[in-house]
Amino acid sequence: MTREFLMRLDEGMLEYFRDMANEMVERFEIPRAEAVARINERYRDSEISPYPDLMCHEFPEFWAYGVYYYPNDKGQLPSGEEGEDFDLSTLQIRPAPPKVSPVWPLREEDDS
Repeated sequence: MTREFLMRLDEGMLEYFRDMANEMVERFEIPRAEAVARINERYRDSEISPYPDLMCHEFPEFWAYGVYYYPNDKGQLPSGEEGEDFDLSTLQIRPAPPKVSPVWPLREEDDS
């Protein structure tokens, strides 16, 4: 575990998850601490293999969309590919974890 993520991650996967959080901050305009909390909530009980874990077959932005949005009525989520995605306004945003939840990062400076 790291100070921000609750999963066991080697250096390569730590970078991958940090890239996912950074994508969420940039694309969805949310604080980094919220992005990390959303990732922790989704993956905290997952067994993540050393880099490259199977999830690395997709770019971090692919997984970021699934952490942030619910799938549409057809079970689809955006891929993160420019020009390939459907209208994001048709998707419902998943609620952020409560701030009293243990999934939030431990350090305030992670909210940058």
